[in-house]
Amino acid sequence: MTKLIYILDDEKEIRKSLRVVLEDEGYQVEDFANSKSLFKSLVREEPSLLLLDVWVGKEDGLLILDECKKSFPNLPIVMISGHGTIELAVNATKKGAIDFLEKPLSIEKVIQTIENSLAKIQLDTSSPNFQEIEKDIIIGSSKEITRIKQIIEQTSDTKSAVFLFGENGTGKKITAKTIHDKSKRASKPFVEFNCASYPEDQIELELFGKDKINENDGQIGAIERANFGTLFLDEICDLPLSCQLRLQRTIQEGKLERIGGSKESIVLDVRILSATNLNIDDVLAEGKFRRELFYLLNVIPISLPPLRERTEDIGELTNHYLERFAQENGTKSKTLEPEAMDVLTNHFWPGNIRELKNILERLSILVQGDTITAKDVKEALLGFKKANEMVARGDLKHAKEEFERQYIIKTMQVCEGNVTRASKVLGIERTHLYRKLKSLNINVDQMGEASV
Repeated sequence: MTKLIYILDDEKEIRKSLRVVLEDEGYQVEDFANSKSLFKSLVREEPSLLLLDVWVGKEDGLLILDECKKSFPNLPIVMISGHGTIELAVNATKKGAIDFLEKPLSIEKVIQTIENSLAKIQLDTSSPNFQEIEKDIIIGSSKEITRIKQIIEQTSDTKSAVFLFGENGTGKKITAKTIHDKSKRASKPFVEFNCASYPEDQIELELFGKDKINENDGQIGAIERANFGTLFLDEICDLPLSCQLRLQRTIQEGKLERIGGSKESIVLDVRILSATNLNIDDVLAEGKFRRELFYLLNVIPISLPPLRERTEDIGELTNHYLERFAQENGTKSKTLEPEAMDVLTNHFWPGNIRELKNILERLSILVQGDTITAKDVKEALLGFKKANEMVARGDLKHAKEEFERQYIIKTMQVCEGNVTRASKVLGIERTHLYRKLKSLNINVDQMGEASV
């Protein structure tokens, strides 16, 4: 089957030259002068490979790379630059680029890079030794998890909105991704939008986009990027009320109007999944969330239980994560002695699966032998002793706060005070982590390098 190559470059002559050469090599080619036209085509059809310029007019190609990887994580991307540096190439690779080309382009080098990139992808996924590490799957056989899996099977192929409830670390994002992957929209974009990650004066632009007024203006919002696919609105209750009203109208009308609203509205076919870790009854009673919007989003409610209410799944979760970390690090998978498993099972787990995963990753790296002992587990959990003491006294609220504080402090120490790195380890947005540091009175300056 003919391979489809996309080219994004603001220089018309380069697009024309690449198209002629690649079509002569038997590829099907589509080229674009701006990211807006690219994303429109990506929603309709994902290519075998994308050639992406580092600067597309005034658009930052690395930001476009980020957006592509968010919505199309499996899309192979080769970056092109007229000002190539080692630092730029390394940065592009870290962000997910498969290779890097410098201008002026050598036709032979372009063809060779594309062939090598496509061959590498084919080799990685078809090798008999290839074993995909499943990261985004729901683990467990407890009654609660079995019920959730049944709901997902029954509802994945519908267009109905799903509202996910649960504490931090219970797996809301994994559940949302599972719903998308099991649906007929699996080949279309899955766009995650964290409503707590943007300033109030910016969030509407990021969600709804902006109409193009001049050549260098305009922005595609998260809703438009998710069209024909799935939009996951995490921490939905942090959405400002004014933005909630606009979202409500957008859903009801099935049409998107970008900020500016001067151009024709966009017909939407997007499934919306929402999530919150707050008590929704309290949020509604306090008037912080529009009831009409909640009714639109809460067609299929799914409540994810905390780990302390599904302790029978801890063994299965432990085996999965230890095997996963062994594969990622190229080491032999470790096993737990029965007493060690007892310690894990009896822990309160205020951080839920996220805490368990963190502890197991630490143990898989630091324990030198093949067997993890009860002593190893107790030492790994030592930092959370105070939280467990509070739990024993029945002080759940302060226990959860203390756990969160200790958890963030330890992560910040490992990351030498670097907020950006710590936010990635914790799986939350940087702005959200800044708010957490302030609310928990954690002094970043005492933990190493400056918070970048």
